[in-house]
Amino acid sequence: MRAHVDNALMFVDTLAEELSFDRAIDTYVRVMGVPEPLASTVATRALVALGQDLVTATRRRSRDSEPAVASDDDGRPRLRLNDADARQRSVKRA
Repeated sequence: MRAHVDNALMFVDTLAEELSFDRAIDTYVRVMGVPEPLASTVATRALVALGQDLVTATRRRSRDSEPAVASDDDGRPRLRLNDADARQRSVKRA
């Protein structure tokens, strides 16, 4: 599940200039052939992650008078291309 969500978010980031976030998630689910009900769960969790990024960036902006650290120069949330890789490295395995 986490891998699909991370990959869907990477898909959203990669195609941000060509597709809206919801179309990018739908395209990811379709191209990867993710079956229902897993597809709905992946889409929902990806949207939640995008929403949390947006809320965090907005709160930082309102708290600080300067642009949020988590956003690019144009105000969009930062790309998360290496987040999944960093999470895998931090997982301790027996």
